[in-house]
Amino acid sequence: MLKKFISYKAPQNLIVLINSLALLLLFSFRENFDRNMLISGLLFICIIYISNWVLLKWSTGDHYLFLIMSMLISIGVIMIYRINPMYGAKQVIWFGIGIIIFFLTYFVTKKVQGWEKWTIAYASGALILFLSTLLFGIKVKGATNWIRVAGYSFQPAELIKLLFVFFLASYYTNEKKLKNPYVFFGIVYAHIGFLFIQRDLGTAMLFFLIFMTILYIYEEHRKFILYNLGAASVPGIMSYFFINHVRVRVETWIDPWRFIDSKGYQITQSLFAIASGGFFGTGIGLGHPEFIPEVHNDFIFSAICEEMGIFGGMAVIMLFLILVYRGFKIALNQHHRFFRIVAIGITAMLGFQAFIILGGVTKLIPLTGITLPFVSYGGSSLVSSFAALGILQVASEELEQEENHEPRIQEDC
Repeated sequence: MLKKFISYKAPQNLIVLINSLALLLLFSFRENFDRNMLISGLLFICIIYISNWVLLKWSTGDHYLFLIMSMLISIGVIMIYRINPMYGAKQVIWFGIGIIIFFLTYFVTKKVQGWEKWTIAYASGALILFLSTLLFGIKVKGATNWIRVAGYSFQPAELIKLLFVFFLASYYTNEKKLKNPYVFFGIVYAHIGFLFIQRDLGTAMLFFLIFMTILYIYEEHRKFILYNLGAASVPGIMSYFFINHVRVRVETWIDPWRFIDSKGYQITQSLFAIASGGFFGTGIGLGHPEFIPEVHNDFIFSAICEEMGIFGGMAVIMLFLILVYRGFKIALNQHHRFFRIVAIGITAMLGFQAFIILGGVTKLIPLTGITLPFVSYGGSSLVSSFAALGILQVASEELEQEENHEPRIQEDC
């Protein structure tokens, strides 16, 4: 235990040191003393240190998940503060709320029994949230995926992502009890169809990728994999011809320079920013990320590459790769079937979400309007990511339930 504590303490202290140096660096670019920045920065450092310490005491699972998240959120808060101090202060507040949600989700998921039995409840909850969005939602950036309550906005799709993962895990845990697979596929495509109606195409793609990942691993009838790939390709192709929003994204992906003064402006500025940073970056505060519209949300990776360099961007990518590796390792070591599938689903969700937005801002794939987990500015996305991490933390522990056990899969050395 002492050896484990010491090995965990070193990266924790390194994260605190990095945040302290970044806070001093941000202060050096301010002409006047900014008390709010000082308070927010110290609060952020204290929350990271205390929450890591508490998790080490309470959880017997994979503690490196929280360390990876701490590094990602640190990079995100540093860049957001540099772009806009007001957004940075709000992000620290959301981070504090996210930590509370993380521990709350962790304890509730761990204490409550029978998660695998609520298949219909997960589907019904998602349906209610989808209908609420269609009835009361507001349109932002072409997608009707926000609900405003008492002056605050949130995205129901962020909660639906977790319900969707639980629904898939519950179905494949009780597959023999639910004998008709076509009803299951109908519910899955109802989720994706609602997202198409809302024009939230990035999230629809994410849902489909999560579904295909779990389907590929757990579906005994392999023909269903080909059927679903074929079924998804038809609306994907048709959407290009009938949905202007999709056609614009594809055209700006193929040749953004043709539309550099209009609909291709955002992606071209992103590419300029990444290129101007070089390998080592211009330095924090010395770049011009403000030239990119919505840089604190969708394009924060471009700002990181500009001021922290290609090496800084590679560090962010490596952190996500390690997070995905740890997630799949948790799934391999978890003998409880439901939580094994949940671990796969959450890992796929975080990994694919990072891939979709990183690929979009670097012109690898068409751009979609989703956020980079733990890094981009935002409340709903950040809180849901913390909830997902809390569930994954539970899955990393050795659960004592006796039903639905699977033999543990040993890793090949």
